Amino acid sequence: MKIVAAIIFLICSVFVVQAQYDPSKVKKKAMALYDKALEQAQDGRFKEGIQILDEAVKIDPRFLDAFLSIAGMYGEMKNYENAIANYDKAKAIDADYFKDYNLPYSINLAGRGEFEKARVAVNEFLTIPNLNASSQKAGEYRQKSYSFAIEYARQKPLGDYKFDPVNLGDNINSKVSEYFPTITIDGKQLIYTRRVNNFNEDFFGSELSNSGWGISKGLLGDINTNQNEGAQNISQDGQWLIFTGCNFPEGMGSCDLYISYLTPDGWSVPENLGRNINSDAWESAPSLSPDKRDLYFSSNREGGYGSSDIYVSHRLSNGRWTEPENLGPEVNTAGNESCPFIHSDNQTLYFTSNGHLGYGGDDLLMGKKGPKNTWSKAVNLGYPINTIENEGSLVVAADGKTAYYASDRGDSRGGLDIYSFELRNDIRPAKTLWVKGKVFDKKTNKGLPSAVELTDLSTLEVLSKVQTDETGSYLITLPVGKDYAFNVNRKGYLFFSENFSLSHKTSDSTYNIDIPLQPLEANAAVILKNIFFDINRYDLKPESTSELDKVVMLLKENPTLKIQINGHTDNVGKPADNLKLSNDRSQSVVKYLVTKGIDIKRLSFRGFGANQPIASNNAEDGKAQNRRTELIVVSQ
Repeated sequence: MKIVAAIIFLICSVFVVQAQYDPSKVKKKAMALYDKALEQAQDGRFKEGIQILDEAVKIDPRFLDAFLSIAGMYGEMKNYENAIANYDKAKAIDADYFKDYNLPYSINLAGRGEFEKARVAVNEFLTIPNLNASSQKAGEYRQKSYSFAIEYARQKPLGDYKFDPVNLGDNINSKVSEYFPTITIDGKQLIYTRRVNNFNEDFFGSELSNSGWGISKGLLGDINTNQNEGAQNISQDGQWLIFTGCNFPEGMGSCDLYISYLTPDGWSVPENLGRNINSDAWESAPSLSPDKRDLYFSSNREGGYGSSDIYVSHRLSNGRWTEPENLGPEVNTAGNESCPFIHSDNQTLYFTSNGHLGYGGDDLLMGKKGPKNTWSKAVNLGYPINTIENEGSLVVAADGKTAYYASDRGDSRGGLDIYSFELRNDIRPAKTLWVKGKVFDKKTNKGLPSAVELTDLSTLEVLSKVQTDETGSYLITLPVGKDYAFNVNRKGYLFFSENFSLSHKTSDSTYNIDIPLQPLEANAAVILKNIFFDINRYDLKPESTSELDKVVMLLKENPTLKIQINGHTDNVGKPADNLKLSNDRSQSVVKYLVTKGIDIKRLSFRGFGANQPIASNNAEDGKAQNRRTELIVVSQ
C-alpha cells in the first residue's frame, strides 16, 4: 500500500499497480525515517523533512515513495528544479507505479516553464483507467492550462525579453511581508502595506532620490490604527489615499473602502466612501483614475458575473460617487476578478483573475478602455510574469514600462517583498504626458479651486476632467499622439482657453502651466484659442464646437452678461479682404451662440482685420498669434 501524505501530494491513488517496486520490501530503518519525515512535513517543516528523507534513500536507494515525498516537499517550497529531479528518480525506478504522480510532476514542470513536457505528463495521467471525478477534473484543467501556455508562447515569443525582477532592497522590504505597492505619477513616492505583529496591516511610504529608495516609514497622521487597513491606492498627485478597511465599527459590510487626504499634519482621519460605493458585501482593492474621476474596485456584491467582479464608480462635480457599474463580461467572469489598477494613460487596466483561461490560479491580465467606456477582451500577461501560482497586484509607473509587484522569490527578506521589473513591449500601456500647474486669480494671485478639462480635438471627446485642490493645483495625464483643447472654468471668472499640439511630443514629458483667471467684469477679455477656420474661410470647423459650448455655458450661468466677439487676422492679403474675413468669422461665432439659445441682444461682433496685432507679422508664429478670435465682456 502506498504511503502518501495528503497535505503534500493532493492526489489519491485509484488502484494498486503490481510492478517492480514493492513498498512492503522497503528497509525498516528507511521506513522509520520516512514516517518521521512526514511528521515534519505535516508541520510545514519541509527542509527538515527533506534532510531526513535524504538519509532514508541512502539506506534504501530504491525507496521510490521517499523520492516522491522529497519531490512533493520541494514542490511545496516552489523549488521546481529539485522537485522534478526527484520525480525523475522515482519514475526511473518504476514507471508504472509512477503513473499516478504524473499530475503533480506536470505541475512542477509547468512551474519551471516546461509546458510541453508538462502536457505530455498530464496526458499520460489522464490515460489511467477509472480516474475518480476530482482527479479527472484536475487533470483536464491542467491540460487546458498547459495548452494555453504553449499556444501563447507560439503566438507571442519572448524574443530578447528577459523577466528579471529586482528586489527594492532593505529600505523597503523587511523580515515581514510587504505588498500592494502603489506609486505617484512622478515615480518618486511609493506607498505599500506592511504586515505588522503578524496580524495588523499598516501603510508605509518611501521616497526616491538619486541614491535610490529612502528608508520607509509609517505614514504620518491618523491613517494607521490598530485596525485592519490594507489594499490601498494613492492618487497620482499624491493627495488622496483610498484603501480597504475590514470590520471597522462604522463599516457597511465585511470590508469597505475609505479615503484619507494629505494635510500639513499628515494623513487625515479616514472617511467611509459611503453607501454608493460600499454595500453589505465585500469591497476591496481600489484604484483611482489619474484625474480622480473614476474609482475601480473589486466586490462580491450580488448581481455580478462571478464570485467577485471589478466595478467602477464615477465622481460627480459635487464630489459624490455614482452607483458602481460592472465592467462587463470582457473583464469579469464566473470566477474571481480583483486587484484592478488603472494606469495613468486612463485607458489600460491591469487586474487578477482565475476565471479567464491562463496558467493556473490567479493570473495577471490587461484590458483596454475604448470609446464610450467599452472594454476590449482581456489579454493574459503571459509567462513568466504569470506562473502556476497565484499572482498578486501589479502597478505600472507612468513611463509605461516599469512595473511593481509583490512576490516571495528566493531573495525575499521574509514573506512577500516588493520588486520592480520591466514590462514586455506588447503589454505596456499607452505612452503618456502630464500637465501640472496652478489656477489663480489674475488680480490677487490667490489660488482658485476650479474645473480643468482636456478635450481631444479630433474626436471632441473629453479625455480628462479634474477638480483642482483647494490651492488651485492640478495634475492631468494625457495619451501621446493627440492634440488637445484645454479649458478651465470657475463661476465669476472668464474661462481659460488654450490648445496644445502634442501629437509629435515624446512621452514622459512634463508641462507646467499656471493659469490666471480674469474676474468677470467690464472689458475683461479672453482669446478663444480653440476656434478654427480654414484659410480664407469663415465657416467654423467642427473642432471649434467644444470651445464655443464653453462660451454658451458662461452666458447661461451669467444671464445678464453681454459680450462682443472680435475677429483678427494677420497682414497677409489685402486689408479690405482681411477686414471682411475677420468680420465674417466673428459673425459666424455669434450665429453659433444664437443657435444654442443665446439672445442676440446679449451679443455683438466686430472685425478688425490686421489692425490690432499682438505679435510681429514678420514670422509665422507671430502671424498665427494674430489670427485670433477674442471674447470681450461688455457688461454684466
